[in-house]
Amino acid sequence: MSWRRALYLLPLVLFAALAVYLFQGVAPGRDPQLLPSAMIDKPAPDFALPELLGGGQLTLADMKGQVVLVNFFASWCVPCRAEHPVLMTLSHDLAVPLYGIAYKDKPEDSAKFLAELGNPFRRTGLDQNGRTGIDFGVYGVPETYAIDRDGRIRWRHVGPLDQAAIDHELMPLLHRLGVP
Repeated sequence: MSWRRALYLLPLVLFAALAVYLFQGVAPGRDPQLLPSAMIDKPAPDFALPELLGGGQLTLADMKGQVVLVNFFASWCVPCRAEHPVLMTLSHDLAVPLYGIAYKDKPEDSAKFLAELGNPFRRTGLDQNGRTGIDFGVYGVPETYAIDRDGRIRWRHVGPLDQAAIDHELMPLLHRLGVP
């Protein structure tokens, strides 16, 4: 085969390779809605955020030594409102502390949101510029992370938490991490 003929086949080969690559994303058994996180099993990013209520700071160091859930939310987020009753139930039913991070939100709006719907969080940090969210790999709110006793991210849930995610993903993980 001549080089000229090979050059004509090159676009066909590249197209076939691209088609195989794209098909893998929608292949049976693969969920195209799933957003993988490069942070799973890696140390959670260090942060120090001003607290929404209380005037102190919320830091990663405050969470070390215990399994915790961190929920990124915002008052302007409609799915966050839908998720909120689930968070309220979790905060009462689980032996795991739930921390909130108000993502790209005004402090007064976040405070009003929690006053109106109830406050499920042990403490809430303000990530007004979104830097902490970027460090965690947040795509949008709401997102919830489970962090183990060593400060490693062990789980991430994109979108509003629902009972299925709690029953099939979160609870088995918490049991593996030794949470009663």
